[in-house]
Amino acid sequence: MKSNIGFIGLGIMGKPMALNLIKAGQNVTAFDINKTAVEQLAAEGAKPALSIQEAVENNEVVITMLPSAKHVKDVVLGENGVASFAKAGTIVIDMSSLSPVDSVEIAAALKEKDIRMMDAPVSGGEPKAIDGTLSIMAGGKEADFSATKHIFDIVGAETVLVGDNGSGVTAKLANQIIVNLNIAAMSEALVLAAKANIDIEKMYQAIRGGLAGSTVLDAKVPLILDRNFKPGGRIDINLKDITNVMDTAHSIGVPLPLTSQLLEIFHALKADGKATDDHGGIVQYYEKLAHVEVGRK
Repeated sequence: MKSNIGFIGLGIMGKPMALNLIKAGQNVTAFDINKTAVEQLAAEGAKPALSIQEAVENNEVVITMLPSAKHVKDVVLGENGVASFAKAGTIVIDMSSLSPVDSVEIAAALKEKDIRMMDAPVSGGEPKAIDGTLSIMAGGKEADFSATKHIFDIVGAETVLVGDNGSGVTAKLANQIIVNLNIAAMSEALVLAAKANIDIEKMYQAIRGGLAGSTVLDAKVPLILDRNFKPGGRIDINLKDITNVMDTAHSIGVPLPLTSQLLEIFHALKADGKATDDHGGIVQYYEKLAHVEVGRK
């Protein structure tokens, strides 16, 4: 099945996702304020758009992959935004990570214009965006999900319709708790081992096949040992996500004591100039406390 897709947001995640859609034969119109990214996609077969209007008109599906709720609201609902140019019946798939409150608000505003919306945040970081094996958590109507499932299947290995609008982003918040607290726990363990002066790589090999083994462990330990904090999931973006987690939790009466500590760790890393590091860089917070660096022997 082939669709005409407007893709807005060609950053670390959006660019490889759009590229996979192009490679799969979808008709992609690409837009970003970064003109170089648009040119790179055009060289791969996308139709370049010079404005949101060009990205939206004549496309039955519009995908947004943007850093924050402010960006999504500006692009979708702002002056000369998606809602100004999308025809009735267009399906907007927002694959950004927002709070449920913001996502439901955007969906309701679009519904007034007879534009449908799905929230469909992703997990897996840049590597899985590149190879098209993201995990996707979708929220929206069953009919809209069925109409766009072929798109999800191109950019992800597994997509689950969690429920109605707002359900996908809520699942993503839960995902972000688990992933980032996992990295924090792993970091504590690595710093303990480094301070005890044992071989971290051998320790990693010893524990990865047991109950402590995880996708996070396998993804992040080799990078930490190489001191590679090139962002796949930036600390400042995860700080935004965990802030959304805490705001949502407090609004519905859910205490999250571990996650609240994690939020302060992210703020400390940002203050320390680590905002653009990968969230595997959480280890640097613990390293600073213990005056030790995790690395290879």
